[in-house]
Formats: sequence, structure tokens, C-alpha cells
Amino acid sequence: MSAGLPQASVKSQIFESLLGFLPDWVQITVLALIVLAVLASWAVKIKRKIAYRRAVRTGQPVHAAAQYGQGSGADHLGAYAPQQGSGADHLGAYAPQQAQPAQQPSGADFLGAYAPQQRQGDGPSANASA
Repeated sequence: MSAGLPQASVKSQIFESLLGFLPDWVQITVLALIVLAVLASWAVKIKRKIAYRRAVRTGQPVHAAAQYGQGSGADHLGAYAPQQGSGADHLGAYAPQQAQPAQQPSGADFLGAYAPQQRQGDGPSANASA
């Protein structure tokens, strides 16, 4: 049987060993900051849950990601959010021109003077059988 003293968990032993060498005022400050962080995270979580329930109850549209507490950055931009459209719409004269539906270049087009000469009337299929 044990001597009546409760056994400390491994986590608490590690935590105590990490903070044990620090002065008391630092230990208290670290513990207070940890408690404050936990309480703040709970408060934010509850605030988001209440806002979500209010939106559902009043029939307002709820963003799919916002129901899990994750909105996108564009949700908060308001009037400064970019208008829907492609990125090339904002380029004006610098936008790339639409390519003509021409023949696609082949590998031989990049060979220059070393490319094999094509005979008139012969297509790629005639060279494949030779």
C-alpha cells in the first residue's frame, strides 16, 4: 500500500521540474498567464458560439466556415474587398492577349537549323510510317 500521499502525474512532474528552478514570482506569473490564456480562449469560443446561434435564430446567412469559428479574411474587408472577376481584369493594356487558335508548336520548332526539313504535302503521319 502507498503511504497515503497522492502520486503526481508525469505531466505535473515535468511542469514542476521546468518551473522549479525559477524564482517564485516568475512561477506565479507563468501560471497566471497560462490560466489567463485558457480563460481567454474559452471566452472567445463562447462569444463565437453565441454569435452563430443568434445568426441562425434571426435567419441571417451564416458563412459555412464561420459556423466552425473560421471566417475568411475577405469577410472583414467590407467595402475594401476586391470585386469578383479575374485578376487580368485589373491589368488593362498589360493583360495577356488571347492566343490565336493556331497550330501548337512542336518540339522541332525549337531546334532551329537542326530541325529536319519537312517536305510539302507530307504531314506528321507520313514521317511516322517511314
